[in-house]
Amino acid sequence: MRRLLFPIVTALTLSFGLGCKTDASAVSAANQSPQAASPVVQTQTDTRPLLLCFGDSITAGYGIESGNTYPQDLQALLDQAGYHYRVVNAGISGNTTKDGLDRLQHLLARKPQLAVVEFGGNDALRGLPLEQTQQNLASIIEGLQATGAGVVLAGITIPPSYGAQYVSRFNAIYPALAHRYKVPYLPFVLQGAYGTAGDMQEDGIHPTAQGAQQVAKNIYHLLQPLLKH
Repeated sequence: MRRLLFPIVTALTLSFGLGCKTDASAVSAANQSPQAASPVVQTQTDTRPLLLCFGDSITAGYGIESGNTYPQDLQALLDQAGYHYRVVNAGISGNTTKDGLDRLQHLLARKPQLAVVEFGGNDALRGLPLEQTQQNLASIIEGLQATGAGVVLAGITIPPSYGAQYVSRFNAIYPALAHRYKVPYLPFVLQGAYGTAGDMQEDGIHPTAQGAQQVAKNIYHLLQPLLKH
């Protein structure tokens, strides 16, 4: 997410700037020039099952030096624990759920065994209809599950400035999808990073390299029920 749940509202109220100095012009500029992250590992001879990290700027590693994104840290955690997966970073900064859905078929051709789905913040920033956001995420999960891939869902929330009704409806998307498709979900992808010294960039939205390590731990624990040695 270019700018982009136990207490959901508290959580990314955090990330989107409650108590943070988020520059609206910076948010706008961020969404105008999406950046793709390079795959963590992408060799023709690597036959390990593919674990796809599919998302927006948090996945892509916006503002983080190459080599320090959460998917790369996740690869290290898996290797250390003896799991044999090839993690690929399929994050593009600025992506909405619609953007993710549009590029899903290309990624399915790579036959991922597991996938982390992390989208939604940019939809809220652009004021897209929540029904559309939920349906796009549902279609992404369905597309992945139809190929036999195991899916986990990394959730977010939005600040109270969007209005209590909108925030409540947005927050309800992720647990509803997790229940419907029987997938593990993480209420707040930046859990443990937000509010920790050195873990967040100045925009109050994106993790630093240090924060990305915490995100990787969050995702690793989320994936554990699906991991196989």
